[in-house]
Amino acid sequence: MWPWEHAIFAYVIYSVFCHTYYQTAPGEYETAIVLVASVLPDVVDKTLAWQFDVFHSGYALAHSIFITVPLVIIAGLVAREYGRPTLGLAFAIGYPLHLVGDVIPIYISSGEWTIHHLLWPVVIIEGRNHGGLLEGFRHNFGPYFAEVLALEPTPYLVVQLGIALAAIGLWIIDGWPGCRLVVRWNRLLYKRLS
Repeated sequence: MWPWEHAIFAYVIYSVFCHTYYQTAPGEYETAIVLVASVLPDVVDKTLAWQFDVFHSGYALAHSIFITVPLVIIAGLVAREYGRPTLGLAFAIGYPLHLVGDVIPIYISSGEWTIHHLLWPVVIIEGRNHGGLLEGFRHNFGPYFAEVLALEPTPYLVVQLGIALAAIGLWIIDGWPGCRLVVRWNRLLYKRLS
């Protein structure tokens, strides 16, 4: 999945959970945590692999279920300690959903459920030299971008667009959670820079 797909997937699941369990829309900070947690494994592993050659591929430490489980537990305990258990729950939903989001496309393309890429350090996934973070992104994003620019939508792109539009609709219905937070952070940043 692309980063925006991970974020959309996590937000939709989290929003449905909030509406079902809490009978309310997601909160500002919880939404931010869900979105950051949903892309965090790629930010960590792709950067360490592609830019710093720490790992062979972008599926290592942060994608490992052996790291995810303790990390989610620790995040939950820390959030509870500070009286913000909903933030811990948001992390506990967003972060593991990234791993689920990496398994689903493999199943769709091959018809097999596989989690071998989530078993670091027991299983080491071999990668290629990406020539840095930007080059790795270009290498992977280039074919996708060309497909979008061809204006000949594949079934995958149509489904992707439909899901994105539905998620944006849900986000609007939820009251744009996270937007006010971004505006506040931008104002604070502007004040510090001026």
